[in-house]
Amino acid sequence: MFVLELTYTAPIERVDPLLEAHVAWLDEQYEAGVFIASGRKNPRDGGIILAVGDDRTQIEKITAADPFVTGDVCAYRVTEFIATKTAPELQRFRQQLAG
Repeated sequence: MFVLELTYTAPIERVDPLLEAHVAWLDEQYEAGVFIASGRKNPRDGGIILAVGDDRTQIEKITAADPFVTGDVCAYRVTEFIATKTAPELQRFRQQLAG
């Protein structure tokens, strides 16, 4: 599982025109089963996405295609973690520690 933290690198006036394309990109990733939660940070200086996947390279490719990235208004920090405990609704995403 991955925590994707995006931080705006440009003023909000440059971010907002890309918002509709960003939301469409999010929708594509939800439909593909990659994203399971997302939202704005408060204060609004970026956002957080919870993603599932086995391959960090794949996740990094996905984030590189975000219109916020291609529009040069944000940067991503990708943190991979092993979700060994979850709420019952997220049980299918639980992972086992190796060895």
